[in-house]
Amino acid sequence: MKPEKSSDEFYKTLRKRLKKTSNWPAPYLYKFIVPSSDPENIDQLLSIFDNMGAVISTKQSSKGKYTSVSINVTLKSPDIVIEKYKLVGEEVDNVISL
Repeated sequence: MKPEKSSDEFYKTLRKRLKKTSNWPAPYLYKFIVPSSDPENIDQLLSIFDNMGAVISTKQSSKGKYTSVSINVTLKSPDIVIEKYKLVGEEVDNVISL
């Protein structure tokens, strides 16, 4: 399935901003929200960043319905940042990227 044009534009703009604001390799902080009712989705999300030296923290919402996942990892280029976002979107159900 081909990504929508708006998605392509979003990633193009993100790539430009990342190149302009950081010297690469650079640390990058991903933030995601995943329903707590499906721990497999959280495991899937974490496996995408496995063996990358990422510092990962999770926190459940006050009512326990959602889990926020913060992933701080040093990456080589903006293209890898975008590649990981796309991979998360393709492989993890019901995830919200912040």
